[in-house]
Amino acid sequence: MIGHAAVVNPRASTGTRLPTVQALERAARDRLAQLDWSQLPEVRRQVLEALGPVLHGGDAARLLTVLLRSHPGWDAAHRAVAAEALFGVALWRRRLAYHAGSDSPAGLLTALLRDIAHVPAHSVRAWTGSELPEARAPPDDWPTRFSWPDALVPELEHALGSEAALFAAACNVPAPITVRANRLRLDRDALGERLQAEAVASHPARYASDALHLEGRPNVLGLAAHQEGLFEVQDEGSQLAAALVEARPGMPVLDLCAGAGGKTLLLAAALQGEGRVDAYDIDREALERLRHRAERAGAATTVRILQAVPEEAYDAVLVDAPCSALGSIRRGPDVRWRTDVASFARWPPIQLALLETAVARVRSGGRIVYVTCTVRPEENEDVVRAFLEAHPELAQAEAPVAAELRRGPALVTSPHRHGMDGFYGTVLMRA
Repeated sequence: MIGHAAVVNPRASTGTRLPTVQALERAARDRLAQLDWSQLPEVRRQVLEALGPVLHGGDAARLLTVLLRSHPGWDAAHRAVAAEALFGVALWRRRLAYHAGSDSPAGLLTALLRDIAHVPAHSVRAWTGSELPEARAPPDDWPTRFSWPDALVPELEHALGSEAALFAAACNVPAPITVRANRLRLDRDALGERLQAEAVASHPARYASDALHLEGRPNVLGLAAHQEGLFEVQDEGSQLAAALVEARPGMPVLDLCAGAGGKTLLLAAALQGEGRVDAYDIDREALERLRHRAERAGAATTVRILQAVPEEAYDAVLVDAPCSALGSIRRGPDVRWRTDVASFARWPPIQLALLETAVARVRSGGRIVYVTCTVRPEENEDVVRAFLEAHPELAQAEAPVAAELRRGPALVTSPHRHGMDGFYGTVLMRA
């Protein structure tokens, strides 16, 4: 049984009032219930055709893009219904199969309308042309109720204990669109005013000093403010993790796993044009995207893109390590169904190897910041413990964040506790 309230996980930070699974479930379902589904008959056939590949492992976001491009004549209402139908079935497929007694795309779509979106039965019949199976009460087990694959259940229960159901429910609620004001251009208040001028409402995030949460789902990449480099789209947890570096003007910093550079650009903004962020990644295409983003942000002279890791000493090294990415799983409706649990064992050796690269390049008195976007202790606390045992010259320092964002000395964020992606970040100081 799920129960009415979660018991606080002894691993988790204290002082945070937890939501109930019922409240999180309502938040996920209400957005579907508020949609005008009356356009469904005109897009249903095409959605069902796209759902076949999605349910067999296809990428829902990519297939939705193909679907929408194939029907340029659809207006905003038709596009919204098609997207919510495709993503809704992709996400809720296990719960829907329970209600439908079938795993056919048509049966799952019908169950989405009746049993998740609470569309009246007569409308469901009219819009789908289907007879409805007998209604069933919501399932008692959280993996079925919140639609998670069996393979991930032991991973979440091991990592989160009694909060596993809360995490699972929170990952069904779409993440907010959060942006970071580019301090090289303007501060957060000025960005909020600029966005308001472009008809986008926002409000300040609670913890990250440059973060704004946007209201609704605006097309942020199409805004003039984005094209002018005034902000970057970045989760609040990601911003907090990068801020652990505590970059200051004049510092040389190495971003060892820069990717496309979300955290790199935050560090560059903190340097305020004095100092340098060296960015390295094995993904050359991602680094090229970083190059263009740095130019747009006015950080091209601060960010140096590397083709190899130099033998230099840095004040700080950020290791934003590749990982199982369970902390950001809410970002895609079907990611959980395409996650290969068997691959998880490969990450700790890679993470430890990256930390070894980092320690050889941080000066005495400098810091390594180790970050992942996963909830697995095997990739977080266990990796840090093993690394510290091999390096007595390092000591774990308390993360400079609010107490409710810490577990022990480390930053730990989560969707069910803080409304952020699940990040782990810790500071290792070198003697």
